[in-house]
Amino acid sequence: MITTSIEGNLFIGMGESAEDPGKYYRNNVAGTLTLLETMRDHDVKKLVFSSTCATYGNPVSTPITEDHPQRPINPYGRSKLIVAQMLRDFDQARDIKSISLRYFNTAGADPEGEIGEAHDPETHLIPLILDVALERRPFITVFGGDYDTPIGTCIRDYIHVTDLATAHLLALRALDDGAQSAAYNLGNGQGFSVKEIITEAERITNREIKSIIGPRREGDPAALVGDSTLIRAQLGWEPELSDIKTILTSAWNWNGNSSEAAVI
Repeated sequence: MITTSIEGNLFIGMGESAEDPGKYYRNNVAGTLTLLETMRDHDVKKLVFSSTCATYGNPVSTPITEDHPQRPINPYGRSKLIVAQMLRDFDQARDIKSISLRYFNTAGADPEGEIGEAHDPETHLIPLILDVALERRPFITVFGGDYDTPIGTCIRDYIHVTDLATAHLLALRALDDGAQSAAYNLGNGQGFSVKEIITEAERITNREIKSIIGPRREGDPAALVGDSTLIRAQLGWEPELSDIKTILTSAWNWNGNSSEAAVI
């Protein structure tokens, strides 16, 4: 049994993938092929794959269900969609069963404050916003203020990292119990704009968070909100910490003490 995001390094930037597509195809597609061939050679038959909502591209309807057309608009999403086809082919040829989890925006930190989110360089919205609250950076750049959304900024669906981990455990158990290959959305079914996240963060931190509007990033869909009905029905997944207040509060509680805590 293997549970993996496939990538040896964490390459998840939609904008970065548009600037350096080879990095993403080499890491995600070539790396996955190496893994699958190694699994074949060593008779490993089960895999949980960290996929992404970026495979959907610009949605034609929301919330997005698993049967929504997959038309990614950036190399990151396209590389993950290629992997999905590879998984189907290896299932058919070698009976390697997989469950793909299509993440929406994972955020938050361990409620006990022991593990949290940090990247170098940091690219995720919530840690960047909290860095401004902590005066680690002067402002947050909002990429695009003219999207076709109610407030003009991108809308995203956020789930707590603990709920994401629970979904992985449920997927592992399902494969151990003989489940067939499948793909599931991991979303909360509710979208928040970048401006709404900043406003809620200001309320939780009781600090001003300065923002400026920058140009759009290439490959950023206007809105991504997921429907997780299928994984709830088939695997019994029930997110417990994924309201936006809990996500931001857990990230804020950890962020101020991150020098003494582990990072993910």
